[in-house]
Amino acid sequence: MAKVAKTRLSRGLFLDRDIEQFREQLGRFRPFLSKTPPSSVAEFDQATERLISQVFGESSDLLEAYEYAQLGEAASLVNLPEEAQEPGAQDTDRESLQQRKRVLESCISELEARRAEGFRKRRLNLTAPHVSDFMEADIHSLNQDAMLKEAGRLLKKHRIGSLLVDDDKRYVGILTEADICRKAVAQGLDPATTPVKACMSKPIISIEGDQPILEAVQLMKAKGMRHVAVTEDNTIVGILSVSDLVRYYSGVE
Repeated sequence: MAKVAKTRLSRGLFLDRDIEQFREQLGRFRPFLSKTPPSSVAEFDQATERLISQVFGESSDLLEAYEYAQLGEAASLVNLPEEAQEPGAQDTDRESLQQRKRVLESCISELEARRAEGFRKRRLNLTAPHVSDFMEADIHSLNQDAMLKEAGRLLKKHRIGSLLVDDDKRYVGILTEADICRKAVAQGLDPATTPVKACMSKPIISIEGDQPILEAVQLMKAKGMRHVAVTEDNTIVGILSVSDLVRYYSGVE
């Protein structure tokens, strides 16, 4: 399997700085478009290729486009003296330079579009309801060695559909009403002698509380789950259930 390179762009880092670098590079390129351009653009091309590779990746279409733009100039010159060049060679050189310029402008446009999309998503996250707005903050749990009978008693007492399971040090799983039905009742296991760890689901699937509620909907749908743990800085602070989603969709606070 081909290795996927993690570029700065794919990680969403340094967009402002990258945009500024490409703008500066475009400024350095402008003298090449003048009537008396510098003698060689090769050093500039190498620097530009490195910049595109760092930001967009070595296999990006933009890098390929820039490399292709250079071919027009190379094909028109083929090391012939000026008087031996065919008519139109200088026009080909000029078009090659224009193509380089267009690629640089495309790099800037792509980065600005990414930045605008990031702003849009952040605005949505600020205005959309968050998971923490609808989660149940009271966490109920029991030890993994407790019997299913005790788990059933707690579920009934607190009128909830799930319990976190711990090993006295950390949470190691979650036990839901569905787990008890599918893994215990359906198989004829004795709730008085069957430990919780025999039926709990693990690992615990979680979502950060500051995520939009719709992210939780998609997660629960993808995992086929009715309960997910809610975290804050990777620490469990609540539980979100299907009933909480119903409350969200019904507009009940």
